[in-house]
Amino acid sequence: MFFLLWLFVLGLISYYLLQNGTSRITRTPVWLLWLVMMAPALIWTGWVLVNGTSKTVPPELVIIPFLVCPFLYWFLVQLGRKKITGETAEQVADSADSATEPAKPKPPVRPIDAAEEASLRDCFPWSIYFLRDLEFRPQAVICRGQLRTNPEAAYQAIRENVERLFGDRFLVIFQNSLSGQPFFAIVPNPSSKVGETPLTSLKTPSLTRPFFALALVLITVFTTTIVGSQIAGVTEKALQSNPSMLLQGLPYSLALIAILGIHESGHYLAARFYKIRTTLPYFIPIPFFLGTFGAFIQIRSPIPNRRALFDVSIAGPLAGLVATVPLLIWGLNHSTIVPLSDKSGMLNFESFTPNFSLLMTLLSKLTLGGALNAESAIDLHPVAVAGYLGLIVTAFNLMPVGQFDGGHIVHAMFGQRASMAIGQVARLCMLLLAFLEQGLLLWAVILFLTPLNDEPALNDVSELDNRRDFLGLLAIGLLLIILLPAPRILIDWLNV
Repeated sequence: MFFLLWLFVLGLISYYLLQNGTSRITRTPVWLLWLVMMAPALIWTGWVLVNGTSKTVPPELVIIPFLVCPFLYWFLVQLGRKKITGETAEQVADSADSATEPAKPKPPVRPIDAAEEASLRDCFPWSIYFLRDLEFRPQAVICRGQLRTNPEAAYQAIRENVERLFGDRFLVIFQNSLSGQPFFAIVPNPSSKVGETPLTSLKTPSLTRPFFALALVLITVFTTTIVGSQIAGVTEKALQSNPSMLLQGLPYSLALIAILGIHESGHYLAARFYKIRTTLPYFIPIPFFLGTFGAFIQIRSPIPNRRALFDVSIAGPLAGLVATVPLLIWGLNHSTIVPLSDKSGMLNFESFTPNFSLLMTLLSKLTLGGALNAESAIDLHPVAVAGYLGLIVTAFNLMPVGQFDGGHIVHAMFGQRASMAIGQVARLCMLLLAFLEQGLLLWAVILFLTPLNDEPALNDVSELDNRRDFLGLLAIGLLLIILLPAPRILIDWLNV
């Protein structure tokens, strides 16, 4: 039941991402792209529904869709792209709009007029960026030339020149082309205050909604407390006879909310440091499963550069880890050792085996000592369950795929094109890892449904410094010690 619910939620999320992302660069129908993206998950779900969970999905039924569908998806996207040219893009958009809406005045083909073109050319000093030509597109001016200084200095100088002549009317974007050549793009700034009147400024909605965020926190406390009481062993009948027993779910609830809240607060504070407009952390309460689907923030302004992208992305997992490890150790210390059984595993909180994770194995043995051996499992304390879920959230967010924190991190470290290749390799590795541990199969499905592309920063050319590169490698190492199972030689040595 939960698997079908996850499949439904992931289907909605993937369709939303396709509708708001990929549909902008291809004319291929969104429903067709969605069907190709969801095909592996639908095939695997169909097998489980027909044959039950007792039978293992054949390897060829797992590997073939996983390998074929990405190439088919890429082919369909490229097929739609080939039908769009710079000259016909506006006509296609107009014809699509006219089918559903009354005729509107066509937007100007050029975001600047002829007189402003000369001023724009003056923004590119030949000693910094030798401008060769301008390409005028709807709502964008592509400036191609040769970079003659370091990317950071070039972007800073040209952005200041554009702001001096045009104010905040445009955003200056600096990216690498498919051939690796850096180019500038001048696009209208949606947050520009040029032409703003007092009346229109009053209509701007508030970005932070503290009462809404607080309401979500309180609801999430209630839903996670219900789930926490179930984890603590409180039955529905006992809860009906004595409602005060619901308070036994508070340790799990408060620990989990603290971990998720600190994680998102790390993102929020880092974004505020770089003056990036963002919402407060919002929790997602649900009255079943874990009591929550997590928390998130919404960034409402462009990321200025790859350094800011890296700092904002890595701040959440590191902050969450700082909260997770002490709570996990405390919870393990108050957990109970039980005999190992056939039902023991990574998803059984009443008979938990930590061998699937190197870090979890080390922390469990460090905390429980000789009481934990090869013939025993752990009945996790509710706080230990929250800490364990905190580790899972940290690892999940550090996956180097698309819009995950790890995807942003590798994007900032290696660039957008390299990050997409790394993301595809991470998908395949997770699928192979799922053969060793069946509990990771859902994780592999989620990663496959996640688009590989990541939104570029305004200055997406300037590279990170050595300190941040090293910190990024440490984050990838943290992901590996959480995900990879403990080696057999270590398990035998620790006797777990």
